[in-house]
Amino acid sequence: MLVCALGAAPAETRLKELAALEGVRDNQLMGYGLVVGLAGTGDRRQTVFSAQSLTNVLQRMGVSVAPEAIRVNNVAAVMVTATLPPFAQTGTRIDVTAAAVGDASNLQGGLLLLTSLRGVDGQVYAVAQGAVVTGGFVAGRQGTNQTVNHPTVGRVPNGAIVERAAPSVAPQETIRLQLR
Repeated sequence: MLVCALGAAPAETRLKELAALEGVRDNQLMGYGLVVGLAGTGDRRQTVFSAQSLTNVLQRMGVSVAPEAIRVNNVAAVMVTATLPPFAQTGTRIDVTAAAVGDASNLQGGLLLLTSLRGVDGQVYAVAQGAVVTGGFVAGRQGTNQTVNHPTVGRVPNGAIVERAAPSVAPQETIRLQLR
């Protein structure tokens, strides 16, 4: 005798949808950096920290210039953020986001200079550098401009390299789950 059962299959739910491992989490990273190569859309002269930051970078490279002598309209000061996933090892690449903190009008076409990304404990966990990709733009001429999205925020895909693994819970005999 052949019996054919017609009906709905039982609903399947994966364990990761219901619970997470206790102590395993993402870590937020943040840093301050400079985006260069902007076509006149960078910070203006009254944004003092951009000129000072560029002076410091140049001084570390052996170039001595007074902050007053630098024009920063092709440079923007940015805050750089990233999320360090749990168990990310040294050498892993992660995405970063750069957001203008001065009065730059557009980061389109810019290059993020080497930026240290720190955790809440002050330790450097990653370094970021690369071309900034914006999701917005400004178009127009002579007073008829159109802005789409936020051209002062951009991403650097795979722009950071993990330098140090984040602190994590060491495996033990028992695993504890946290229900969502």
